[in-house]
Amino acid sequence: EIQQNYVRMQNELQALAGKIGELEQEADEHGLVLSTLNEALADDPNRKCFRLIGGVLVERTVKDVVPALQTNRDGIRKVIMNLAEQYRAKEQDLESFKREYSIRPV
Repeated sequence: EIQQNYVRMQNELQALAGKIGELEQEADEHGLVLSTLNEALADDPNRKCFRLIGGVLVERTVKDVVPALQTNRDGIRKVIMNLAEQYRAKEQDLESFKREYSIRPV
């Protein structure tokens, strides 16, 4: 039972780390798109651009898309921060569990 709990805790940490990595990559992609669109916004705010929303490609203008992308990126960053806090808490739980049962990785 102790080993099962240990393995479960490790798996939870790995899952959180994977999700954090995915979201960081997504935030980076949003940043790249925003940097490109900000140049277009400066040149021609009414320029056409296309955005994928729920699997449907829709036509918008750059001035409409940039604020939405910024909001999405900021939301992703907040989720990353929350997940990082959860990761640290679970990591501390795992460390205390390891100390409590004198577990040493082999």
